[in-house]
Amino acid sequence: MSHILAAVDFSDLADPVIQQAEHLARALDCPVTLIHVAPANPEFIGYEAGPQTVRDARAKELRAEHADLNQRAAQLKERGVDANSLFIEGASVETILQKSQQLEADFIVIGSHGHGPIYEVLVGSVCEGVVRKSTCPVLVVPPGRVEASP
Repeated sequence: MSHILAAVDFSDLADPVIQQAEHLARALDCPVTLIHVAPANPEFIGYEAGPQTVRDARAKELRAEHADLNQRAAQLKERGVDANSLFIEGASVETILQKSQQLEADFIVIGSHGHGPIYEVLVGSVCEGVVRKSTCPVLVVPPGRVEASP
């Protein structure tokens, strides 16, 4: 095994996803990359982004998420796991799959929020999209999955 990619969305599932990735990394003796895919900046994709205060608030939020992701990777390193982080703006499913191929990931670890079928039809599911299109195995962490730290 060569690499594990763990998709982190900063929801209640973030810690369980990281825990599962850590367990796999220890068992397989391979590195982990934590990835967070933030929605693309509206200005970048050609839409009006709103007043400067909204743009400033969004930039502050992105910086905080990036720092949080880096901190989580640093915590894994402190526990002896070879870990790093990627913070990318873009389309979640496509970006996760692209990075898994670039990193030659052997596993993707991702959380599922367990929304109902109506939500999935109307909004879609990152987890479902990754599972359907991935070329490597995907470990899905279900809602409510909480474990003690190793």
